[in-house]
Amino acid sequence: MSMNGEYLRVTPAELERALADPERAWDLAAAIQDAQVGDPAPAEARHFTTHQTWHMLGFLLRRSAFPVDIVHGEETLGADDWGYEPPRYLTPDRVRLAADALHRTTYDQLIQGVDPSELAEAEIYPDIWDSPDSLEWAGDLFTPLTEFFRGAASTGHAMLLWID
Repeated sequence: MSMNGEYLRVTPAELERALADPERAWDLAAAIQDAQVGDPAPAEARHFTTHQTWHMLGFLLRRSAFPVDIVHGEETLGADDWGYEPPRYLTPDRVRLAADALHRTTYDQLIQGVDPSELAEAEIYPDIWDSPDSLEWAGDLFTPLTEFFRGAASTGHAMLLWID
C-alpha cells in the first residue's frame, strides 16, 4: 500500500462547515472527488494528488524555506485520520501566498545542490534515492501542483490536505 498526498479545493463556506463539523468534512471530500469526472486541467480540478512524491516535495520545499506547508497543511481540521493522519487545511490567504511562491519557484531550483543521499539519510518515502536521476522523480507533478494552487487562489478557495 502506498502513501499519497491528497489536496481538495474548498470554498470558504465549505471550509467553515468543515471546521464546525469535521466528521462531515470527509463526506464533502468524497462527494467532491466523486463529482470530478475525467482528468480536468489542474487549475480547474477540485481534487489533486501528488501520489507518492509528497514526502520528497515536502523535503525540498522545507529545504528551500518555502513560506507555506503545502504538503501537510498548517492547521488541523479534526482528530480523525483520513488515511495516515488527520486532515489539515490552508486558508484562502495561505493558498494565495503558496500559489504566488510556487509561481516563482521552478523544480530545477528545488533540486539544485541536492544530493540523493540527503533524501536517503532523511528517510524520505519511498526509498528510491540510489541515483542522481531519482531527483527528477517528482518533477512531472510540480508544474501541475503549481497550476492547482494557482487555480484555487484565483477563485479564493481554501484547501484541505491529507496523506492517504
